[in-house]
Amino acid sequence: MDILTEALSSMRTGRPTSVRTEGRAPWALRLSPAAGAGFHIVLSGTCWLIPLDGAPVAEPIPLGPGDVIFLRDGTGCILADHPSTPAEDVERPVRRQDSWPIGTATVGGDGPRTSLLCGHYQLDRTRPHPLIGRLPDLVHLPARPGRHRELRAAVELLGAELENPRIGSAGIVPALVDSLLLYILRAWLDDQASTATPGWAAAFEDPAVAPALNAIHEDPAHPWTVEALAGRAGLSRAAFARRFAALIGEPPMAYLTRWRLTTAAKLLRESEAPLGAVAARTGYGSEYAFAKAFKREYGQAPGGYRREARAA
Repeated sequence: MDILTEALSSMRTGRPTSVRTEGRAPWALRLSPAAGAGFHIVLSGTCWLIPLDGAPVAEPIPLGPGDVIFLRDGTGCILADHPSTPAEDVERPVRRQDSWPIGTATVGGDGPRTSLLCGHYQLDRTRPHPLIGRLPDLVHLPARPGRHRELRAAVELLGAELENPRIGSAGIVPALVDSLLLYILRAWLDDQASTATPGWAAAFEDPAVAPALNAIHEDPAHPWTVEALAGRAGLSRAAFARRFAALIGEPPMAYLTRWRLTTAAKLLRESEAPLGAVAARTGYGSEYAFAKAFKREYGQAPGGYRREARAA
């Protein structure tokens, strides 16, 4: 099972939106917090990311061509040619064309040029998957030679399509922006694995936890028990439960319940399946038991959740 793809799919509530910004020194933009997860990609030139009060980092971060910033909670910030440049607080004029999927904005004076792609992914932050919840508030992926080649290639392709649009670009650009989220998270997981940091990067490779995760995601409706999952891992019940919780951040049965209800919420948003069918596909023996568990987690009955999601 591709657990990373499934985790993101369960949280997505819409397509990403993005704006290409051309800044000529001197320039500085104050970006308000955005719903979902924010991202900033330097396509060409250089700039600084300057944190606002209460931001996850305290010092300005210099950025160069190919650098990627991912803000897990869409935190606001200032992007500028230099930390001393006064920031604009007004809304940027964004030009949009019916045939082009990304808005454009031009700011600043007549100095050196920096080209950026900024935007956000619409993710349900109220109930993040544990993999996303354990991300740092800010992920900075510098464009280092030999590192994260797939991410670098995607950024270069995106930059080329934006710099010189051709036939097919209107379809290629949104697909690349959409794929960038997976590339960013894969790169972060690779970095975590290289430092031997406990967590999801280690869980995907762990000979005991990885099979259990795959089993839960392949068949959430199965009546899994800690004993059954431990048996797949070849460990005792207690040893498996400790190892799972240490890497995932919660006990096996808590994760199973979370994933069942997350899967149910996605089915309610995206399908016309009757509530009884949703209950059966997510491991609940009756519609009543499912509705009770769902309301406890989401604060409303499944039917109300479906109606609200469809109206949004």
